[in-house]
Amino acid sequence: MEPSFIPYGRQWIDADDERAVLATLRSSFLVQGPTAAQFEADLAAFVGARFALAVSNGTAALHLTMAALELGSGEGITSPITFVATANAMAYVGLTPVFADIDPETLNLSPTATRSAMTDRTRVIAPVHFAGRPADMIAFRQLADETGVRIVEDAAHAIGSEYGSSKVGDCRHSDATIFSFHPVKTMTTGEGGAVTTNDPELYERLVLLRSHGITREPARLSDQPGTWWYEQQSLGFNYRMTEIQAALGRSQLRKLDRFIDRRIAIVDRYQAAFAGLEWLRLPRLRGPDRIGYHLFVVQIDFERIGRSRAEVMAALAALGVGSQVHYIPVPRQPWYRKTFGEPGPFPAADRYYDQALSLPLFPAMTDEEVERVISAVHSLTPGGKA
Repeated sequence: MEPSFIPYGRQWIDADDERAVLATLRSSFLVQGPTAAQFEADLAAFVGARFALAVSNGTAALHLTMAALELGSGEGITSPITFVATANAMAYVGLTPVFADIDPETLNLSPTATRSAMTDRTRVIAPVHFAGRPADMIAFRQLADETGVRIVEDAAHAIGSEYGSSKVGDCRHSDATIFSFHPVKTMTTGEGGAVTTNDPELYERLVLLRSHGITREPARLSDQPGTWWYEQQSLGFNYRMTEIQAALGRSQLRKLDRFIDRRIAIVDRYQAAFAGLEWLRLPRLRGPDRIGYHLFVVQIDFERIGRSRAEVMAALAALGVGSQVHYIPVPRQPWYRKTFGEPGPFPAADRYYDQALSLPLFPAMTDEEVERVISAVHSLTPGGKA
């Protein structure tokens, strides 16, 4: 029998998850019930933040946070190596997205490049914890303290990651952190996302904007003619998480540390197996940090092995191994070029993109599948030998 195709990412769903979702389907609430609030409490406790707000997806989390910060006109700075949603959320609220180069070692937004990109119009910085590796949040906090800009951590890749004594999402060095629970992420709710913060006023604005800007809270109402009364006090959105998503999220969160342990084990195996390939650059070793790896991204000297990236991806696919590119630099996308003009040079980001390829990494991978990926990558060596 032909071995199955190994995608670059895939969710882990087991009987516990199925039971949790089925119990919710049989309950009285599919939306706006108790489970979403329970998931929020679980998540806040897990990351060590004061508040957590569950939403419909990671993009909604970004948009909601940018809107709730009430940033006004100006600019926001983020990494060119991210999914378009990070910068799009800035554009949604009327900011001009500005990009600063990455650190070539960590692949995260460079604090030094960010400082150089800042102007008196900078309102917010959105560091991205790329592939799960925590960004240098202490440096970004220092920038915020010096200038008054707001900090929103894009942790779509980094649920469960830790650096120093902090867990990503505790908001020790930021105004808010957003998460994504898409199926290829470290844990999933199907679609879904969340915002964490320690700021009670920001949290209240997030709650209001998540559900159309409508409130029923007696203390916030201007009038109270009856129990049916509600007021729209802001122009908000419908970004609520369903009870079904939240039930899955609670079940997945209980397994998150196990998921991360398996991801780390696979990454360690890859690091050892690929160490001798001179045409392949490996991710920086994690050191003391606990990294909830979302991606395993290598950089390949395509010229040295005599194949284009498209040819390498096709060769891997022929061996049953999926791969992906994370990401085409956002400022080089047609809409960004048309709207904001031709981007300036980003030497580290462009060099990274020219060589980047993500290999399969997900906790349901078997040891046999890991070895198949290793063998497939070694077969790319000129002459077919490592």
